[in-house]
Amino acid sequence: MEHVSPASLVQQEISRRTTLGQKAAASLARSGSGLSDDLTLAVLRKWFWARKPDAGFLLEGFPATLLQAKVFDEWVEARGETLTAVLDSDSAPAEVATHYRTQGLLTGAARLAA
Repeated sequence: MEHVSPASLVQQEISRRTTLGQKAAASLARSGSGLSDDLTLAVLRKWFWARKPDAGFLLEGFPATLLQAKVFDEWVEARGETLTAVLDSDSAPAEVATHYRTQGLLTGAARLAA
């Protein structure tokens, strides 16, 4: 199962100096906080549609808004996939990821943002 963090995907786009990364960097510099739903969804869209169908994943901190949840639901449905579980945890993301890695259920080197 792949561990995916929107923050790490944004960091990858910024470090690769993609058009999307440049937009994200400019937005973060202006606001000093999180990205808009549009930019967050654009980054996730790129990852979601590039992955193998039915490949397992753990999305950390996404969706964060109702709009993001609705759009993500549309993507899943459009691919003919279903979600098998949703985890809402008070534990720090690093603790959750470590637990799933030790169980052999999680792979990936995404950076964890607590």
